[in-house]
Amino acid sequence: MKSIDPHQERVLDTDDPYVAKRPVEGRVVCVLHARSERRGMQLESHPSRAAPAGQIHELALTDDAEAAPGRRVDRVAYVGFVEIERGGVILAGDRVTVGGRELGRVVGFDETHYPNHMNIVLRGALWQTGRELGVEVEASVSFARR
Repeated sequence: MKSIDPHQERVLDTDDPYVAKRPVEGRVVCVLHARSERRGMQLESHPSRAAPAGQIHELALTDDAEAAPGRRVDRVAYVGFVEIERGGVILAGDRVTVGGRELGRVVGFDETHYPNHMNIVLRGALWQTGRELGVEVEASVSFARR
């Protein structure tokens, strides 16, 4: 018998059990320049994901106002790959900064390519690629509580 997902089945007594967390920090290891208007990312229902030090994950931006855990996202602009240097938990709603500039807030996670990497989807005001945003290799990245 499979365990139920507490977020998907809404069995917790709160929508936000996350009281406090430290920022997850890393560095850009690869800058991307690509977009899709029909990507079809199905975001996981989970609003959180562990990100251990040493893992590499991909950042993608969307301007989809409906993007959220459990939803499908089609419009994405690829920012780059990030190596996690200081691990922790990344949450939907986390503010993501790259090189000191806020790019957006985490709206969910796509595991199409997992365990190679996870796609971390951000909603931001700009639907631009990493190159268009001027992202540089070795730029600092932070995922901080809202």
